[in-house]
Amino acid sequence: MKILIIGGNGTIGKRVSDHLAQENEVIIAGRSAGDVTVDLTDSTSIKAMFEQTGKLDAIIGIAGEAKWAPFSELSEEDYYIGLRSKLMGQVNLARIGQDYLNDKGSITLSTGILADDPVVKTASAAMVNGGIHSFVQAAALEMPRGIRLNVVSLGMVEDAYEKYKSYFPGHNPVPTPKVINAYVRSVMGKDNGEVIRKYE
Repeated sequence: MKILIIGGNGTIGKRVSDHLAQENEVIIAGRSAGDVTVDLTDSTSIKAMFEQTGKLDAIIGIAGEAKWAPFSELSEEDYYIGLRSKLMGQVNLARIGQDYLNDKGSITLSTGILADDPVVKTASAAMVNGGIHSFVQAAALEMPRGIRLNVVSLGMVEDAYEKYKSYFPGHNPVPTPKVINAYVRSVMGKDNGEVIRKYE
């Protein structure tokens, strides 16, 4: 399979990319490094990325940012960071990317536990994750040519535990094999319109 992974050099993306590259052709896209570069906040940049990659069998998005701050301090513009990057960036990966997928291809987006189990300082990030879940469930009903659309929603991953553990007291880190297999399930399985949750 020919698989494009946006964010394939990140903490999660690197693990997923390395695994899938063992038996597939993997193309990595990133904001500043990779086989191709892309700005998720710019639909023109997303389209240019797909023009470079050509036809694909799978698209995986593991990228996008959102502002973490106390609710009382979040400005309107702070919310737009997540809306433009993580939400619309991934919506546009699906919206534009479907035209570059072979029949029966797949699109996998990424969110996280905050949609279901938010912690302090995550009003913006939780809102964005929940929006992506609803988008995937609805858009999957209308995907053409047998294309499947899913989203992987992870808890605090093992590799980021030390950095984020103070935000998630009592949460169990998600082991790397579970992280990888969530993406393998979406790409290689038959799920469509699913929120694939791996929270511990």
